[in-house]
Amino acid sequence: MEALRNILVIVDPTAKDNPVIARARWLAQKTGASVELFICDYDQYLTGEMFFDSAQLEKTRSALMQRNAQRLKKLAQPLLDAGIKVAIDTAWDSPLHEGIVRKVAKSNPDIVLKDTHYHQLIRRSLFSNTDWNLIRDCPAPLMLVKASSPEAIKTIIAAVDPSHERDKPAELDHKIIAAAQQLSTTAQAEMHIVHAFDPAPAYAVSADAMAFPIAEPIHEVMLGLKRRHQRALDDLLASYAIPEANVHLGEGDTRDVLVALIEKLHADLVIMGAISRSALKRLLLGSTAERVLDHLPCDLLIIKPVGAASGRD
Repeated sequence: MEALRNILVIVDPTAKDNPVIARARWLAQKTGASVELFICDYDQYLTGEMFFDSAQLEKTRSALMQRNAQRLKKLAQPLLDAGIKVAIDTAWDSPLHEGIVRKVAKSNPDIVLKDTHYHQLIRRSLFSNTDWNLIRDCPAPLMLVKASSPEAIKTIIAAVDPSHERDKPAELDHKIIAAAQQLSTTAQAEMHIVHAFDPAPAYAVSADAMAFPIAEPIHEVMLGLKRRHQRALDDLLASYAIPEANVHLGEGDTRDVLVALIEKLHADLVIMGAISRSALKRLLLGSTAERVLDHLPCDLLIIKPVGAASGRD
């Protein structure tokens, strides 16, 4: 992640509160970055197909966009009062996540901030939720801010996968660690590294093999598996000066390991990687970041591999 100079904040025009503004102010004050507040809006009832009076259509749509601009001016005032350089912008675009991605491509921010809320499963399965699509498609680092988040970041967890079991490019782990180091330095926050591995497949294989006399005892299989993951994690971190107490190897589902560690450390931010996937793989598998988003009791920062311009293959 580049040094923060430009922060793009996505404002939800339907939300009553916008905790992302406080996070943007805090980050901008820590880094000296400028902030741009952006609303992407669309109403299918204000389209030519649904509206027969074109003059009235344009007048109604213009009034909506003016209200959005006024809202952004109001949200910008506390930032301006804090001495932060602020710009505002609105767009009429659909689907919303594609409109946001187009704005990211135009503004080229160093990071994108957006509020996030709980998402019902049916909305995820229909790919109708903006957050899920942005995890896949946003080319810039994306920070999803929970409503209950404190303004300051005091503890950061970087989730890595040095075994590359989830198909991540090797350099992505280093980008995740670099982003964690940068933010921990900026925020004077404590940084932790975690790698979770799921022993369930090995248990299943070992159980099937127990019928054979030469089968390796299951506890030996598990011990060997843990050693391999520990070795991979040690190799990844060999060039980093990270205290041993701040490195965690978890056994189990990534979501469960992360939630337990967040609660133990009272973490404010988890940093994870996301890679592009084909439409079929997205439908069947999703990504680790997508699976854990609703279960994390803290904010989530998504980092993409070098050269990732979109979540589409």
